[in-house]
Amino acid sequence: MDHLLIGSVIAFLITFSAIPIIIRVAEMKHLFDVPDDRKVHANPVPSLGGIGIFAGFIMAFMIAAPHGFPEIQYFGAAFLVIFFLGLKDDIVVLTPLKKFLGQLLAAFIIVYKGGVLIDGMFGFMGFEKMPFLLSLIFTYLTIVVITNSFNLIDGVDGLAGSLGLFTTSAFGLYFLMAEQPLYSIMAFCMAGSLVAFLIFNISPARIFMGDTGSLLLGMVNSILVIKFIQIATVPTAKVFLPAAPAIGFAILFVPLFDTLRIFAFRILTRRSPFSPDRNHVHHLLLEKGCSHNMVTFLAVAFNIVIAGATMLGRNLNITFLLLGLISVGFSVISLLIYSNRANRRKLFPLSFEAKEKLGSETKIIPLKQGPSIHEAEGMIK
Repeated sequence: MDHLLIGSVIAFLITFSAIPIIIRVAEMKHLFDVPDDRKVHANPVPSLGGIGIFAGFIMAFMIAAPHGFPEIQYFGAAFLVIFFLGLKDDIVVLTPLKKFLGQLLAAFIIVYKGGVLIDGMFGFMGFEKMPFLLSLIFTYLTIVVITNSFNLIDGVDGLAGSLGLFTTSAFGLYFLMAEQPLYSIMAFCMAGSLVAFLIFNISPARIFMGDTGSLLLGMVNSILVIKFIQIATVPTAKVFLPAAPAIGFAILFVPLFDTLRIFAFRILTRRSPFSPDRNHVHHLLLEKGCSHNMVTFLAVAFNIVIAGATMLGRNLNITFLLLGLISVGFSVISLLIYSNRANRRKLFPLSFEAKEKLGSETKIIPLKQGPSIHEAEGMIK
């Protein structure tokens, strides 16, 4: 318990101290995230907050992590890969392929050396164990999707950070009760960093976490949810939860379901899963006239309700729970899309002419140079 408190406090203090410095350096160097047609902020804002999150999290985790866990060094290596990948993408636009390969490298480290693996279906649709190759593919897919889910949901002030604070706190609480100190410390160190970051990120945001922060947050959550499933589904576990996969999905529901929905929609319309549009849940809520703070509140509150309801039904059949969660998600999204039918043009992908303008060499534009249209549109993810 002492290590948990120490880690959380160190993470908070380092991030809280680092963010103002990052903001000042960004202002001195004129490094800002410039608004464009898809951005929902009106003024240029620094987008390197992920550096502060990473600094607080990694320092606290390495200091507070207990001895006797060899996977710590491999988790640290994976976090470094994700950090530099996100940092480069925040400054110089990376192609989706390069980002994907970087995420695969980080996933390889935590799967091959960290022992993070989903090896079964746990009764979903009547299936239990998976062949090893299928298990590897499913695990890599899970890590990449969850890692990107926080990157894609990071479109409104405070949203990704608040959702991340809830997910890491929820997983951290479970690991604390299950007497799994390594993962409880990992979760609460990230939570401590996010609390400090949100002080500067709640609307009107003074800084964004950028890809550096959102990819790291997604990677940490992918580890936490897979270990949660691995541990909680063991009958001899301190806290046994037979429906752990459904509960893990519910804890990550808003970012994960929105990402899966968006990816599926883009693929079905014969577009790249990484192509831009305004069809995310936060875009739908903004079109309804919600403020940034209201969007964040509604998304986090809905996620908490979904996770709480799933936890209450933890003794139900896992297939029933997962299909129920998917049905609820599609029902809510359908209502939002239907209620926004007057603004359907805004929800469709960019035109061919707009796509032709993509591909700027940098996302962060020195304001004194006066960003051109080509440079501004190049920041679209």
